[in-house]
Amino acid sequence: MGLPAEFLDTMKALLGGEYEEYLQSFERESLQGIRVNTSKIDVDAFLQKSPFLLQNVPWTENGFYYEKQDKVTKHPYYYAGLYYVQEPSAMIPASRLPVEKGDFVLDLCAAPGGKATELGARLQGGGMLLANDISHSRAKGLLKNLELFGIGNVYVTSENSEKLKKAYPGFFDKILIDAPCSGEGMFRRDPAMVKDWMDKGPEYYVPIQRELLLDAADMLKPGGMLLYSTCTFSVQENEENIAFLLENRKDMQLIRPEWNENFSSGKKSGYEDCIRVFPHHARGEGHFAALLWKKSEEGQKKQQKRAPAESAFSKKSAAKLFADCPECADFMRQVKKSFSGSLVFQKERLYLLPPATEIKPQIRYLRTGLYLGDLRKKRFEPSQAFAMCLKAEDFSGSISFDSEDERVLRYLKGETLDLSGTEWAEYKGWVLVCVDGYGLGFAKAANGTLKNKYYAGWRMQ
Repeated sequence: MGLPAEFLDTMKALLGGEYEEYLQSFERESLQGIRVNTSKIDVDAFLQKSPFLLQNVPWTENGFYYEKQDKVTKHPYYYAGLYYVQEPSAMIPASRLPVEKGDFVLDLCAAPGGKATELGARLQGGGMLLANDISHSRAKGLLKNLELFGIGNVYVTSENSEKLKKAYPGFFDKILIDAPCSGEGMFRRDPAMVKDWMDKGPEYYVPIQRELLLDAADMLKPGGMLLYSTCTFSVQENEENIAFLLENRKDMQLIRPEWNENFSSGKKSGYEDCIRVFPHHARGEGHFAALLWKKSEEGQKKQQKRAPAESAFSKKSAAKLFADCPECADFMRQVKKSFSGSLVFQKERLYLLPPATEIKPQIRYLRTGLYLGDLRKKRFEPSQAFAMCLKAEDFSGSISFDSEDERVLRYLKGETLDLSGTEWAEYKGWVLVCVDGYGLGFAKAANGTLKNKYYAGWRMQ
């Protein structure tokens, strides 16, 4: 691989006696990983079900290396959102931000969703995740991955950090910035990144990263934590950016995250608590992460409880809707068993907002809470997103197939299924189709058949 001379000189100065060992790492293949969705299944249960050859990623309890021959994106468990395919080093940032159930969390540069899905999973249905990406097209892919993972307590936005800061000042308990960067740590995995580096380089990204850091610090509540990460080796984009933040936001403090023996320390004096990952030291690509805490005054560490936001969907209008649509009322009973929040009706779409949250009028949203479904001519059609939040036991009409049952693949391809000769032959109405108890999507049963309602854009090819 042809690497720019300027880059090689910088790495030689950065690594010293380890430089040749770093160059030798380019002769080794990049490793692939999956991360288990712990909001749906615990790690031990997944390992008992998994058909793959897996090895633990040492810095992430729910992360695993898999073998190339494993077709992880073709298995029904992938379509059930039981895991996310992710480069192993990229699992570090979300794992080192100590998210707790009930936190209000911001992932500022979230697409395609590798970090956001983990943050959402760790919330365990409590609090709220705001996942943002300035690129509207990339934010669409982010939304799909969050829905696939069954993250319902989520807002997905496509805004710049300055606009978000005005809408959410001092609001979040935890913030992750996986910043756009020069990508030096990904050269081995994606040689195309070399051309981007030659066209732009670290100098292009530093002003962008610093603006993100300052705006994020202003959106963090006192006592909250911010994690900044990149996939580059550049000291300018890493330690020097942290120094810039600390100089300009005196209430921010660098703290040491949970450490792992595969990590290297920061490359600037006074910044040893920053995480460095080098491919000649660890089984992953190059990465950087720094954890910061926003100082709080005495008695300010615990934020006052947020008051529930007023629902735009009143009890009176809800009662009328449910009276006009018994099918909708039945679905809402299913919702109340597993979810809490505020119902909002927008045109024909019904959403469930996370508790104590509201829709900000100045923000461009792609999703506001859990999209439950559509009301059409007094009929309720449940959404794909709703199905991904459910298990077989959550829904009165559910049918579950074994992962090796050929009907699972046929369903994922959009085919109609024959129910004649089964206990479902006489059943009529909506059915939650599952694989080993985990929701895949909805179907409509009638006349001994299961009419497929799996979202066309997600179908297996």
